[in-house]
Amino acid sequence: MDELREKCPWDKKQTIQTLRSLTIEETYELADAITQNDWKGIKEELGDMLLHIVFYARIATEQQQFTLTEVIETLCTKLIHRHPHIYSNVQADTEEEVKRNWENLKLKEGKTGVLSGVPKALPAMIKATRIQEKVKQVGFEWSAIEEVYKKVAEEIKELQEAVVENNPTHIEEEWGDVVFSLINYARFLKIDPETALEKINQKFIHRFNAMEKRAFSEGKNLQEMTLTEMDSLWATVKQENRATKAGT
Repeated sequence: MDELREKCPWDKKQTIQTLRSLTIEETYELADAITQNDWKGIKEELGDMLLHIVFYARIATEQQQFTLTEVIETLCTKLIHRHPHIYSNVQADTEEEVKRNWENLKLKEGKTGVLSGVPKALPAMIKATRIQEKVKQVGFEWSAIEEVYKKVAEEIKELQEAVVENNPTHIEEEWGDVVFSLINYARFLKIDPETALEKINQKFIHRFNAMEKRAFSEGKNLQEMTLTEMDSLWATVKQENRATKAGT
């Protein structure tokens, strides 16, 4: 990185602002590799992420802000401080106790509130999950999964009522309540909602592409087909996928 920063025209021009969007892109590429359980891809994307960390630290060193060594030392200090059940005499036997201690320590470090550490730029679904996880640590949580499901049903009913009213603002709000409650239900089911939705996205893409290819092989064009015809192709592809899975 030192050599690139001194000799490469592109690397010379980069700032923390120009790297920001690229870092976000690399993060999503790593997330894709993880979703696909692609260990080769994960290795490569981790390297790209590491490159960005080194890059930011190099720029910070040039501006006399901090060094890469200081980044690592700060991290080690924070990890030791936030794991008193390992490095001190605090007792924490479960994952939930560890999370609770972690949030309490962050508040003592100067956080203004339980939710102050949730990044504003997080994608909405991930942000909702983090919000719910954080408030859980102070006891703001349903006591049973049945209560959560009841809340989902309640929110769906309210959405249906808003649709009948035909009030766009109210519909949007109630739809948001339904999604937020479903994310909460996913947590109780021990499902990561972002991962679950992305897997469905990938499954849909795979099946739609297969349907498109099958239509082409039969000399048909999707734009010229009826919904009933496309639905029939979709059902065929779906059945083939199930048969393939059963065979494996």
